[in-house]
Amino acid sequence: MAASPSTARAINDRLALRLLQQEGPLTAGQLKQLTGLSRPTVADLVERLTAAGFIAVAGEAGEQRRGPNAKLYGIVADRAHLAALDVRTEGVTVVVSDLVGGVLAEAALPIAGDEGTGPAVERAVALVERTVREAGADRLHTVGIGAPGLIDPASGELRDSTGLPEWHRCLVAALQERFPEAGVSVENETNLAALAEQRDGAARDRDTFVLLWLGHGTGAAVVLDGALRRGASGGTGEIGFLPVPGTSGLPSATDCAGGFHSLVGATAIARLAEEHGVVAEPGTDPPAAGAVRAAVRTAVTTAGPASPEARFLDDLADRIAVGVASVVALLDPGHVVLGGEIGQAGGEGLAARVRDRLAAMSPLPADVRPSALGGGAVLRGALLTARDQAQDELFGAPER
Repeated sequence: MAASPSTARAINDRLALRLLQQEGPLTAGQLKQLTGLSRPTVADLVERLTAAGFIAVAGEAGEQRRGPNAKLYGIVADRAHLAALDVRTEGVTVVVSDLVGGVLAEAALPIAGDEGTGPAVERAVALVERTVREAGADRLHTVGIGAPGLIDPASGELRDSTGLPEWHRCLVAALQERFPEAGVSVENETNLAALAEQRDGAARDRDTFVLLWLGHGTGAAVVLDGALRRGASGGTGEIGFLPVPGTSGLPSATDCAGGFHSLVGATAIARLAEEHGVVAEPGTDPPAAGAVRAAVRTAVTTAGPASPEARFLDDLADRIAVGVASVVALLDPGHVVLGGEIGQAGGEGLAARVRDRLAAMSPLPADVRPSALGGGAVLRGALLTARDQAQDELFGAPER
């Protein structure tokens, strides 16, 4: 059965908006070429979307012909404002953007571990409100939050996790109360980092990969056939609890000490660097990332293969490869990104070492790459997710 005229118009409008989201401003001629629609149909949808306030003239494009330049049409960026939050154990970072993801304001706030839940939540919410004002926005359409811990797949809420601050869970409800018109969603920080690396980073050419997060904490995100996998309880990627050799014991249901985290968490890496006499670059967070970056720089420029820096990187690669080999044996992803601040600091020097060890340990081939986004991937992923949610609501979700 053929679509009704109104349905056909809605489909065409959504197709044009998707192209403008993906490609940026386009001329009517470019929209005609990319959509395959007729010139009159494109003219009608441009007029319709302009009248609805979804698109506007964003400039002009020179054409290879005589006559006036063609108008460029783009999505109206200030039709909606978005906020993205990266919530860590030690603080929160917030960014406010327009509908196409252009950053308008950004701020960060440290929160001490001994600060009470109520004051911590109030300070974090006040930070968001202040950043919204600095961005010149009067309201938020969508808020995306990245946080450590498990997300309940049924409710979409952050689950109560031992060792994580209570203010994390309370913050989501407080933001929903303070911004009642906004859609507020929360996602595991490592999952968001993987989405960002897939869209803008080291996994742009992959629809199946695993991101191993190496920062203050340890985690993994699994993307299979283009889809993020969360698991039955939302716990896919809790690799810090993986029992591994080389630790003092076994992890428990409430503590990952003795698991893979005990080998590659920031504290463990800093201790390993100290044992090798590697001094961290000042002003880095976590300091372990500064130690890895200093070791890579020295090992490449001046030190030989037997230097303390090279031995530190070798020992660290040995540790990381244990977890990577386990992931590869179970999932065969073909591609692993070493993410987080430490993965980015290690660069190709660390990734190559892990890749070599993996090739010796596993019959399954897997490329190992360093993160392109580092610790900023969480905030970038939260912003991308908020943007997608807002655009789907305003423009209509794409057919899947």
